[in-house]
Formats: sequence, C-alpha cells, structure tokens
Amino acid sequence: MRFLTLAALGALAFGGQAYAQSEATLDLVGPISEYKLFVAEQVDQLVADTTAFVEAVKAGDVERAKALFAPTRINYEEIEPIAELFSDLDVAIDSRADDYEKAEQDPEFPGFHRIEYGLWEKNSTEGLDPVADKLLADVTDLQGRIEGLTFPPEVVVGGAAVLMEEVAATKISGEEDRYSHTDLWDFRGNFDGSRKIVELVRPLVDDEAFLATVDKNFATVDEILEKYRDGAGYVTYDNLTEEDRVVLAGAVNTLAEDLSTLRGKLGLD
Repeated sequence: MRFLTLAALGALAFGGQAYAQSEATLDLVGPISEYKLFVAEQVDQLVADTTAFVEAVKAGDVERAKALFAPTRINYEEIEPIAELFSDLDVAIDSRADDYEKAEQDPEFPGFHRIEYGLWEKNSTEGLDPVADKLLADVTDLQGRIEGLTFPPEVVVGGAAVLMEEVAATKISGEEDRYSHTDLWDFRGNFDGSRKIVELVRPLVDDEAFLATVDKNFATVDEILEKYRDGAGYVTYDNLTEEDRVVLAGAVNTLAEDLSTLRGKLGLD
C-alpha cells in the first residue's frame, strides 16, 4: 500500500479545489456573457446621457443640467463593480471632494461631483466647460475599455454584494451626492445592478432557501425605495428622517450579508 505524504495530500486537495473553481467558471460562461451585454447597454446609455448632460452644462442651462444629473449617473451606479476595475477612470468620473487636498476648491477635483458642486452650491456652470468635456471623454474611454474587457467571474458574482455593501457602508450617510441630495437615484442604480447579477446566476445556485431569503430581502429594499418615488425619480435624500435612513440601512445591510455568501455558493471562493 502506498502512503501519500502531507505535501502530496495537500497538492491533491489544492488540485481538487482548482478543478472545482474551473468547473464553476465554465458554468458561468453563459451568465457572464449575458452580464457583459447588460453592462454594454448601460455604458452605451451612460455615454448618450452624459453627452446630453454635458451639452446642458456647456450651454449654461443650469436647470436642465440639474434635471439630467441623477438620471445620467444611474447607469454608472448599476455597473460600478466593472467600472471600478479601471481605477483611473473611476477616480476621474466619480471621485469626491474629500479625495483632494483643497476639496471643492482643488483644480484637480473632476467629474460628476465637481459639476454637481457647481450646479447646486454655486447655481452656475461657470468654469465647468473643461470639466464637462473631460467627463465625457472619460465616460467614452470607459465604454471602449469595457468593450475589450474579459469579465472576471469572481468580480461579477462578488459585485452583487459589493454594490449593497457600498451603500450600507458609506452612501447611506448621504456623503456621495452631498450637494444635490440625489442619493436615492444612486441607491436604485446600485440595487438594480446587484439584482441583475443575482438574476443571471440564480439557475446555478443550488440552495432554494438562500434564494428565497435573498428574494425577500430584495423585495424589502425595493419597497423602501419605492416609498420615496417622485414621478420618474425620487425625492431628495434630505427629505428622509434619521429613522428613515436607519430602516433603509438595516434592510440594505441584511441583503448585503446574504449576498456576501454568493461567491462561495458558486464555488468561487
């Protein structure tokens, strides 16, 4: 009888794990392909909407630019796990004043939130033309990079939790859209992006109890967001009381905790 060394047993175990992950990756080929189509659609819409938004900014039309700000950003929020793979563009498009030494007064402060500051705090588009031009160039660059990207399965599947975790950890405070208070639009984008990932991979999840729980928790968050629906959009975030925010945070946290196990259920951990 041949006895295996601990090293050999470890190698076999590692090989088995690698094989299982390989199988999981193969199973995900279809859902990842569908997700890439979904992301391409969102980024195409993002480019189109950003073009209209930039035109309004450059025309000096403050009210139209304000009206376009939140619906333009929602597509970016839906695909954030993929957009963040390009850290240089994510910073250029979506960074906040806190990331810069002189905050809002820093000439390096770019993107959506620099324009947001001008529109709401200054009620003006003065000096925003180059910022707007750069934003459109960066969004268009993102479109091209995504087109040539091979989507990492672990990033896609993990993105379902990441989108909800980001809302719960930082965005729930209202820090992202601090000038316009259009945070609920962002939450909706993050929520819809997360739900899309789960929708695509659910046929591969062999745990009906888990799926039932996730569906219930998605429904809870959806119901809370819909309470604040205002026409085609949402009320501004400053309309929510501290209690409202606590309730929303609790529901988002619960959902994020569930989704944090999704990668493991698909053999990607």
